[in-house]
Order: sequence, then C-alpha cells, then structure tokens
Amino acid sequence: MAQLEEVQGIVLSVRKHRERDFLVKLFTDRYGKLMFFVRGSKNPNQSLRTAIYPFTSGTYIADIRKDGLSFLRDAKHLTPYTAIQQDIFKNAYATYIVQLADAALEDRVVDKQLFDQLIQGLELIDEGKDAEIIMNIFEVKFFRYFGVMPELRGCVICGLTEGAFDYSSKYHGLLCPDHFYEDERRLHASPRAIHFIRLFSIITFDRIQSVSVKDETKVDINRVIEQLYDELVGLKLKSRDFINKMKDWENMIKGPE
Repeated sequence: MAQLEEVQGIVLSVRKHRERDFLVKLFTDRYGKLMFFVRGSKNPNQSLRTAIYPFTSGTYIADIRKDGLSFLRDAKHLTPYTAIQQDIFKNAYATYIVQLADAALEDRVVDKQLFDQLIQGLELIDEGKDAEIIMNIFEVKFFRYFGVMPELRGCVICGLTEGAFDYSSKYHGLLCPDHFYEDERRLHASPRAIHFIRLFSIITFDRIQSVSVKDETKVDINRVIEQLYDELVGLKLKSRDFINKMKDWENMIKGPE
C-alpha cells in the first residue's frame, strides 16, 4: 500500500485527462513542482473538486512517487484566492507569475523560499495590492532563476552604488552618468524606473505596501523588463502578451478620470 503524506501546495495548472480525470500541477513546499493524477474529479461529490481549482493553496494528502505521476488523495485547510479566481485583471497577472515560476524551475527542484514568495505574492494580489508591481518584482527576481541576473548593484565600470543609473545591454548591467558614453545604445530609461527595478531585486513582499509608483514610471519599468526578457531569457509567454493587451481594456473600462 502506498505511503500517503501531507504537503503544502499551490495549484499552478489543471488540465483534463480523458473524460473524467485531471492532471494537476502543484508547487509543493517539500518536493518542488510535481504533476498529480486526480481520478474522477469531475464528479460534483468529489472532495478534491474545489481543492484542484487554479489559485488555491492548502494541505494536500498525496501518494508521492519518485518517478512519473504522483496521486492526490485528499486535501484540507484550503485557501482559495477568490478575488484572483473571479477578477480577469488579477487573474491575468497571477497566471503570468505562476507560469514564470513553472518555466524558471525544473520539476522536483525544492525551493521553499520561492514557494513562500509565491504564497505571499498571490495573497497580496488577492487582497487588492498593485498586481502590476507584484508581477514586476517576480520578473526581476526570476532573472536569477534563469541564470541571467543583470548587475543591478551599481555601475559596472566604477562600482558606484548611489545616484542615477541607466541599463546597458553591452555591459549586462548599470552605468552611472559618468560612464553613459561607454554605451550610446543604453536603454535611456528614466532614473526612477531603474531605481525601482533595483529595489525589486532585493525587496521582500512584507514591504510592498511602502512602494508607490506613478503610471508613467510603470510604463518605463515594463519597457525595460520586457526588453531584458527578450534579450536575456528569450521567453515568450502568451499570458504576458495578454496583460499588455488587457491594459487597453482596463483604461476603457475605467474611462476618463
């Protein structure tokens, strides 16, 4: 008989398998990302039906296999991120974040720190905190997981760590004004955008409420981050394109202020 154990998990994705069964990807605290088989969860009386809904976290009772699919048997202490599940805008940002995590980390690689950060980030989005900024923080932090973290501590030429900076693709890091001439094709980003990108590389989510970013700075932050992803990561997720298009809808819904 299989040995069942309890793991803390976040539902990353769910897909149908044959007529009644599902394959559920969880990010767990003790085993990293794992794919689980769930039998008969389409049945309304199935106890796991709500437990495997996207953007749900909780304690999962599972048969963990060393190879191949593991099996979910039950769940308890569930926390559904209801606002994310019901709001198209929150859902879009959260979807992109978990897809980044899925792409950045191999299956069965344990990373408790990232697990905790995902929980914190999803909770903040669910509570109504600035989802775009939370997304940007994850994007910057994930550079390290992709093995392409730019030099954001200071100027790559002289080591200066305070003042205004711009980003240089040529040097894979920051330049201070005294060394802007070293790269005429630097990004010409606003100092405020670079300031926040540097902050995002080190900030913890318990400090997120102290971050306030103007809309024009957000535009520049996203421009820089997207260019860095194009150059360094080469990852094209449809969920990121959807967010870019979604912003136009959001402005239409809000209307003139």
